[in-house]
Amino acid sequence: MRQWKTWRAQMLFAGAVMVAACGGGRDAGDAAGGADTAAAVDSASLSAAIALTLDSLDAPEAARFDPELGVYFVSNVNGSPLGKDGNGYISRVTRDGKVDSLKFIAGGRGGVKLDSPKGIAIQGDTLWVADIDAARAFNKRTGKPIATVSLVGKAKFLNDAAVGPDGAIYFTDTGVADDGKGGMSHPGPDRVFRIEDRKATVALEFKDKPGPNGITWDSAGSKFVILSFQGKSIYRWAPGDSAPTVVTEGPGMMDGIEAMGDGRFVVSTWTDSSLFVLDGERITKLVGGLPGAADIALDRERGRIAVPLLTENRVEFVDLKR
Repeated sequence: MRQWKTWRAQMLFAGAVMVAACGGGRDAGDAAGGADTAAAVDSASLSAAIALTLDSLDAPEAARFDPELGVYFVSNVNGSPLGKDGNGYISRVTRDGKVDSLKFIAGGRGGVKLDSPKGIAIQGDTLWVADIDAARAFNKRTGKPIATVSLVGKAKFLNDAAVGPDGAIYFTDTGVADDGKGGMSHPGPDRVFRIEDRKATVALEFKDKPGPNGITWDSAGSKFVILSFQGKSIYRWAPGDSAPTVVTEGPGMMDGIEAMGDGRFVVSTWTDSSLFVLDGERITKLVGGLPGAADIALDRERGRIAVPLLTENRVEFVDLKR
């Protein structure tokens, strides 16, 4: 955990080294056409409060809620964010914030290869996980491995995952790498990869180095919404577009994003340890006190957000008040 805190401090105070806070939320329900039928958060003014805490985790980086099973999947880096150590794991947690299976999927067990898992997307019964330079697929019901799509030599730091409108899986690549000095450099390129039929192609390459992080599909706008971690830009982009469009600027160090179902989005940021609501070009702070807030998950029916605190080894559950 010292590595994560050191990199965060470097980003905050020196501004020269990329801190590898990872993943973002995504909305497989939107891509599957289920978002419009899910319970949407009331469009009236919102407030929120931390409702409960789940601790004793190992650098939890991303969460994803599955409304079909009624559980959260939480990825645990359990070591270096770039370490190919084989000890990453994914926990299964009830919607009440209790551990159902701490190591539901665990590297080195049952034929599973998992190093430093981050963003998660769900497509049918398949759980897709970003794992440094590999996209790994597992059965969401049994945890058994299904496939590994290698991006060795192509991707540097797969971060978040989302199901697209075409059924393909899209992964952000933040473009960071080990600097050989115990921290991280940012050589790029910064990209979005598309995976279909177990084949990966580059769908988007950023001309600058924003450090693309969280990604989710916006069914209403027919675009992906992509967060930058290195910069402050929030982008919209559709497959086939040559370049993304900047929607607005956020506070920076933005990590996870989830669609609320009413045209708004919840976004996590490390800059002031908070969640904020993105409504068009407008940004409103929702709740603070969330250091290292990484890739979030939203249970729309309950209005509950799971917020992995990467550097704190815990997940906070935030309840929206309508």
